[in-house]
Amino acid sequence: MNVDQLLALRQEKDEFFKASAYAPLSPEQQATFDRLAYYEPNPDLDLVVTVEPFAELAEVTFETSTGDQRRYRRYGQFSFQVDGQDARLTIYADPNGFFLPFADATAGTETYGAGRYLEPEVLGDNRFHVDFNQAYNPYCAYSPAWSCPLTPPENRLKVAIRAGEKLPEGEWVEKG
Repeated sequence: MNVDQLLALRQEKDEFFKASAYAPLSPEQQATFDRLAYYEPNPDLDLVVTVEPFAELAEVTFETSTGDQRRYRRYGQFSFQVDGQDARLTIYADPNGFFLPFADATAGTETYGAGRYLEPEVLGDNRFHVDFNQAYNPYCAYSPAWSCPLTPPENRLKVAIRAGEKLPEGEWVEKG
């Protein structure tokens, strides 16, 4: 995705958060909401990766932020580099598609502590488009009323992924 498309997508998301009854914000939060916080676009973290599918698509259970459980299948793994450091992540699948939860070295300081999400785009031949510039916070980052899958240990990286959404900031943020 080019920078103009990314910035337009971010603007649309800000408008959704500000005005939609379906946004994760309360009406009180929406009244003072101005925008989400993002890293500057980073073309080095807009990747096409080759995923090594697992021989057996084992079912796994993720704990959620509210103590519930969600089931996924471990689909496959891919390797990549960030600032010269090796990293490896697992992609999961459910009936709705592919899911990539991850937490990195910025979690809890610059980004949401429980991690961020992506929906990798299938390109065919075990290739996926993984654009970390589109990494987003789960809705539980904005309100504890939401139930969000927590990032599994295998997707907690030691490297920093400085792309996508940052920690929410501003008067509208619910303190808890």
